[in-house]
Order: sequence, then structure tokens, then C-alpha cells
Amino acid sequence: MVKWADYKTEAKSRGALALELYAAQSTPALGPDAVKASLPDHLAYQARLETAGQLAFAGPMSDETGDEMQGMGLIIYRADSLDAARKLAEEDPMHKSGARTFTLRRWMINEGSLSLSVGLSTKTVSLT
Repeated sequence: MVKWADYKTEAKSRGALALELYAAQSTPALGPDAVKASLPDHLAYQARLETAGQLAFAGPMSDETGDEMQGMGLIIYRADSLDAARKLAEEDPMHKSGARTFTLRRWMINEGSLSLSVGLSTKTVSLT
């Protein structure tokens, strides 16, 4: 196995972005009613993290077929360390209540693109 820090150094040396974020896969642990009950507090918590710059992306995931919603989600945190990201995930009301559990991993972004369009007169924003 290659040490994470060594791989990150290697990625940077070849010109990759090597932006380190933290990915939490959030999985239902209790029934749908428990998830629904925690949803308002969960969304408010995520809004606070977004405002603070600690939430990069978050949203639900489908099942393997792409046709069904199973209540699973993916949350991408900005944090200074894996421990700091773990604390963010643990403080999520959905996880705190036991409605969902999570697995957390470091995620290194090396390639990709985002497009942002801002309509000045129409006051519209589009991210793709």
C-alpha cells in the first residue's frame, strides 16, 4: 500500500490538483420515518456548514439501477483533517439521532471541471 501523503505528493508533482476533501456515505440505519423526522434538522445543519464553507457538495444517491431512491446520501466536506471531517459528520442530526450511519474517507480531486454561468441582467446562476 502507498501512504496517502506520498501519493498526494506524487500527484502534485505530475501536475494534478490534489485537492483533499472528505466523502461521507450516509446510509439509513433506521426506518424511513426516522430519516424523515431528522430531515429538517439535517438540512438546516448542512445549510450552516455550506455558509461556513465546510460543505462542498451533498445530496441523495440512487440504488445501483438508478431507478430507486433508498435514502442513501453522499456528503463532501471541506476540513483540515480526517478527524475534523469526522466531527462534522458526527454532529449531523441525521447521524446523531441514529437515523443514518456513515463511512468517511479522504477524497483527492485530481481532474475534472466545473462550469459557472452568471447572467448579469437576468440575475441567474447556472452550475454544470
